[in-house]
Amino acid sequence: MKIYYTVNEIQEFINKKRPRPLGLVPTMGALHKGHISLIEASLKECPVTVVSIFVNPTQFNDRHDLESYPRMPDKDISILSGILREDDMVFLPSEKEIYPGNEREVVFEFGNLDKVMEGVHRPGHFKGVVQVVSRLFDIVNPDFAFFGQKDFQQLTIVKELVRQQGRNIKIISCPVIREADGLAMSSRNLLLEPSIRSKAGIIYKTISEAASMIATHEISEIKDYINKCINNTNSFELEYFEIADDAELKLVENRSQMEPGKRYYGCIAVRADKIRLIDNIEFNCPVSKG
Repeated sequence: MKIYYTVNEIQEFINKKRPRPLGLVPTMGALHKGHISLIEASLKECPVTVVSIFVNPTQFNDRHDLESYPRMPDKDISILSGILREDDMVFLPSEKEIYPGNEREVVFEFGNLDKVMEGVHRPGHFKGVVQVVSRLFDIVNPDFAFFGQKDFQQLTIVKELVRQQGRNIKIISCPVIREADGLAMSSRNLLLEPSIRSKAGIIYKTISEAASMIATHEISEIKDYINKCINNTNSFELEYFEIADDAELKLVENRSQMEPGKRYYGCIAVRADKIRLIDNIEFNCPVSKG
């Protein structure tokens, strides 16, 4: 594999090699099996893959969250050395490389997509996400880009970004990878205290049970159930739970609004002591409405 730290270096190699199709897996490092699943999907689809590792400061609305985000580049490089092929690339840019000051401004209007769920609770987050994703797209010019379904709302917004900017990039959604107890894999899991981590499986357990309730319970009842399960777990606090379609992210308030043929996801954010965790699961449209 090749390791590059500057935009000029990686672009020079890409322009010389001209690999097509070229895959991009954007990450913030602290790699785990979820990231590896994205990388493996790219390796299967593309003769050359770029894995970027960059903790993007513009998508953090909480300075403490940015400062505490796990960084382990040496371990990440060691992991990637056992996976990537000769011409695959690891891109480890500095903040100055990504944001030199002359990059083009990303102007976007996502309507409802960035104004619900994470958009409400993390103001400015998606502006930072599209800023860095657009910049990486400009630098690498991939044919495919691979994102995890765990970040459900982000995935929807990235797809819309590509559409609005007219980019010829296929966004590939990859399934959530989970720990043995169901906890969605995340770099932030490393920050959980052992006593908190031992209880974190409650998040997936609860939303899985909620998904099975949709055929017989109204959404308000499901929300009450989730609120009770999470908030009754010591040191856990529900930030939000919403059910939304996967195209427009319209929040569903009652089952009668769910339309056959559309896909819906229950999305949750939980404060596990000091660490914020998100997850989602598909909710089948109930056969009978009301």
